[in-house]
Amino acid sequence: MPFPTSLPSSRIQPAEDAPPLRWGILGSGWIAAKFTESVKAHTKQVIAAVGSRSQASADKFAKAWGIGEAYGSYEALVQAADIDIVYVATPHAQHHPHVLMAIEAGKHVLVEKPMALNHTQAAEMVTAARRKGVFFAEALWTYFLPKFDVIQQVLDAGVIGDIKAVYTEYGEYLPRDHRIFDASMAGGPLLDLGTYPTSLIAKLIGVPTKVAGVASPDAAGVNGQLAVAMANDAGAHATMATTLYGFTPTNAAIIGTNGSIRFTTEFHLPGAFEIWSLDGTARLRWEEPRGAHFEGLYHEAAGIARTISSGALESRCRPLDASLDTMKTLDAIRHALDLNFTAAGLIE
Repeated sequence: MPFPTSLPSSRIQPAEDAPPLRWGILGSGWIAAKFTESVKAHTKQVIAAVGSRSQASADKFAKAWGIGEAYGSYEALVQAADIDIVYVATPHAQHHPHVLMAIEAGKHVLVEKPMALNHTQAAEMVTAARRKGVFFAEALWTYFLPKFDVIQQVLDAGVIGDIKAVYTEYGEYLPRDHRIFDASMAGGPLLDLGTYPTSLIAKLIGVPTKVAGVASPDAAGVNGQLAVAMANDAGAHATMATTLYGFTPTNAAIIGTNGSIRFTTEFHLPGAFEIWSLDGTARLRWEEPRGAHFEGLYHEAAGIARTISSGALESRCRPLDASLDTMKTLDAIRHALDLNFTAAGLIE
């Protein structure tokens, strides 16, 4: 097909126009605060309640963010009659029981990424949501950004052809007292930083059938960094590296038979990207300011509010099958590198 002369417009509608839902926040940590801050600043969504492990921590969070109801247990939050949707913002080692609890209470659920520790847990959660007839999604907010809607349209139109390779990486410096160094919480970069590049790979080439790589242990008892090469049965390749020891460019490149996609800032954040023709002589650029980490969280809240209000039970930005493919890929990486989360209670 001929190379296009312009990029499509984003189909993401203004966040402030989304019909408001009443949200309950399950957890009162850092990501819960970031989500609440972003949603309150950019949408008409109502953060109606927070539930925490103690009444004191729930009260503190509610006071800080002007939330009307504070519950001293997660069970009390999910049973609240005036909550439409529960945002599960606890650490990922706790997602499985907390999501199932909210689903069984009949609540719609958005769960922080990754949705679970492995595919088995994730599949159980998806099955429960579908049986109960409630909305369920993984809060991998990147795919709700306007720029990723444009990228999806480019991919759907076949502009760069069949995907042949995906190159990704993501590293950050994190202090030693961060939960990511805690083995009992399934620490290490794979289920945290690594979720972003792994999800992009699974989205573009599917679940790989071949995985090889190297991993280095950290003195804290978690994996400190890893690098993997992957392939699917069609011969498409992907690479992923992630580290806890320093900031990396956090970039990605998508190579197709007719062209490529290159990110000029961190691929998972708001920012610019370019579409190149196969020979590189024709280029189209999507321009937007680079956004800080989690600056776009409100897009997922608004998009999910629209989805639920329409009567749908899955998000087109982050379908459940895409989340399950990501979990399968994370499992494949873990098994290939002999990583385990036994300290977090995962035996397999």
